[in-house]
Amino acid sequence: MPRYVAFLRAINVGGRVVKMDELRTMFEAMKFGQVETFIASGNVIFETKAEAGAELAAKIEARLLKALGYEVVTFVRTDEEVAEIAVRRPFAAAAMETAPTFCVGLLGAPLGPDGERRLMSLTSADDDFRVVGREVYWLGQKRQSESTFSNAVLEKALGVRTTFRGMSTMQKLAAKYPPQRGES
Repeated sequence: MPRYVAFLRAINVGGRVVKMDELRTMFEAMKFGQVETFIASGNVIFETKAEAGAELAAKIEARLLKALGYEVVTFVRTDEEVAEIAVRRPFAAAAMETAPTFCVGLLGAPLGPDGERRLMSLTSADDDFRVVGREVYWLGQKRQSESTFSNAVLEKALGVRTTFRGMSTMQKLAAKYPPQRGES
């Protein structure tokens, strides 16, 4: 059965705390199999015969809204997509060696040319960006907490929802849950 990762936006921030066992129970109630969580920042691994897409993300969002009483924007990727994200290096090697911040922002859909142009207008001496499909890669020459760039800045500039994860988290996810190619 296909395996997916749901990346939940802002699940354990701003005073809203959801225990991971509760989150697993919510996903199991949606009839997903092999449900696991990965660190307490809203990464849920699960199996389902449903195809990844807007409908699957919407189903998860609706269930979480009902259970938690607030919106939890959800981005779903296959295990193969997570593996591809984890190995992608869209910046020059020299810049990546010195950068304390290397993150990926997950989008619901690819940015169009206008969105890409608005994103690139946020580029500075400290922050650089690349777009590949439904992902925005951010390389920061300052620590994430010291940067003027943030998820909120991106969402305001582009008018789209996103959630960011550190590349080390993506690499650990890909290592723990490698693609199940050919399995059904």
